[in-house]
Amino acid sequence: MNNQLKKQLLKRSKAAKLERLGKSVSFLALMLITVTVFAIIIFVASKGFSTFFSNHVSFVDFITGKNWNPSVTNAKGQPEVGALPMIAGSFIVTILSALVATPFAIGAAIFMTEISPQRGAKILQPVIELLVGIPSVVYGFIGLTVIVPLTRSLFGGSGFGILSGTCVLFVMILPTVTSMSVDALRAVPRYYREAALALGATQWQTIYKVILRAATPGMLTAIVFGMARAFGEALAVQMVIGNAALLPTSLVSPASTLTSVLTTGIGNTVMGSLQNNALWSLALVLLVMSLIFNLVIRLIGRKGAMSK
Repeated sequence: MNNQLKKQLLKRSKAAKLERLGKSVSFLALMLITVTVFAIIIFVASKGFSTFFSNHVSFVDFITGKNWNPSVTNAKGQPEVGALPMIAGSFIVTILSALVATPFAIGAAIFMTEISPQRGAKILQPVIELLVGIPSVVYGFIGLTVIVPLTRSLFGGSGFGILSGTCVLFVMILPTVTSMSVDALRAVPRYYREAALALGATQWQTIYKVILRAATPGMLTAIVFGMARAFGEALAVQMVIGNAALLPTSLVSPASTLTSVLTTGIGNTVMGSLQNNALWSLALVLLVMSLIFNLVIRLIGRKGAMSK
C-alpha cells in the first residue's frame, strides 16, 4: 500500500506532462530558427566570398570601385565589380528617408498619446494599419505613376533617382517608426507626467523635457528599425530609382541600391559565374548591414533598460 501511494505521489500529473511537452516544442522551434539563421549566413557567406577567393577579385577594389560591369575587365585585368555606387545609393536613400520620416512619425505619436489620445487613436491608428498592409509593389507603382512624373516636372531630368526613392521609402517606413514611437511614449510611466505637472510645467514642457527624453531609447530603436526596413527594401525602390550603377551626383540623377541591382541581375546570371558570385557578394554586404542594424537596435535597447 505504501509503495502504491509512493508511486502515485511520484507520478507526473497531466499538467506537468503538458508543460514538459510545451518546453520541448519551444526548444525545438528555437533550435530550428537558430539553425536556419546560421545556415542562411553560411550559405550567403560561402557564395559571397567566392568572388574574392575563386575569382581573385580584390576586396578593396570591390568595396571602393566605382564601376559595375562584371563582364568587362579593367586595365589591371580585374573585372569591374565596384560596389561603391550601390552601397552609397543604399545609405543615401535610407538616411534621407529616415530624416524625413522621423519628424512626422514623432509628431503623430505625440498627438496620439499626449495631445488627443482618443481622437488620435481613432483617426491615425487605422491609417497606420492601412499603410502597413499595402504591398511594396503598390508603393512602387504609385511612385512610378505619381512621384516620378512630379519630380520630372519640378526638377527636370528623367524623374528617376534618389529623390523619388526617398519619397517612396518615406511613406513605407512612416507607419513602422510611428507605431514603435507610440509604444515608446506609452511605456513612459504615468507618474513622470504627474510629477512634471505638479511642479508647474505646462503640457508642452512636460512632453519636451520629460516624456520625450524618457522615451528617447525607444524612439531611437524605432528610427533604426525603420532604417533597416528601408535599407532592405527592393521592389519599390527598384521601380523609381533608375537602376543606374553610378555614383549619385544629385538627388534627381538615376542611381541604384544593393537590393535593386540584386533583383534585376540575379535571374540573368549563371550560378557559379563571376557575375553571379559578384551579386552574391552584394547580398553578403546587405546581410552584414542588416546584422549591424540589429546589433545597434539591441545596444540601444540595452542602454535604455540600464537607464531606467
